[in-house]
Amino acid sequence: MPVAFTLNGAAVEVKAPEGMTLLQALRGPLGLSGPRFGCGQEACGSCMVTLDGEARPSCTLPLEAAAGRAVGTVEGLGTPEAPHPLQAAFLAEQAGQCGWCLSGILVSAAALLRRNPDPDEAAVREALEPHLCRCGAQNRIIRAVLRAARVGAPA
Repeated sequence: MPVAFTLNGAAVEVKAPEGMTLLQALRGPLGLSGPRFGCGQEACGSCMVTLDGEARPSCTLPLEAAAGRAVGTVEGLGTPEAPHPLQAAFLAEQAGQCGWCLSGILVSAAALLRRNPDPDEAAVREALEPHLCRCGAQNRIIRAVLRAARVGAPA
């Protein structure tokens, strides 16, 4: 069954078997590597995408739920030539170690900054609470999101 939606601003259509998750479609037929499979139970945040601007785990979300909607992944945030302010702030704060969780964290942080362009530390911690980072980079990640907010991350 074909499912059409907008992915990072471009129209896409995926012919998928019944039961395929959005994450499987993103990593399979659509060829993206940013959203990652972690726990498969919406508990780690490594698969986070935006669905109509709201951060959502994609590992259990049926592909059909994306039909006619806007899906965003870390690949849609910026480019190496023109990084999103969050990406630049994460580099400046050395906020990543292994990197497994970072794509989901960046997506959730971007959704937060669209909702609240000037969050305080408590708001950032709350928005990123669903993410599991085993590397211990949380404090640098929080600083990076606050830095991006100060420079005015775009909506």
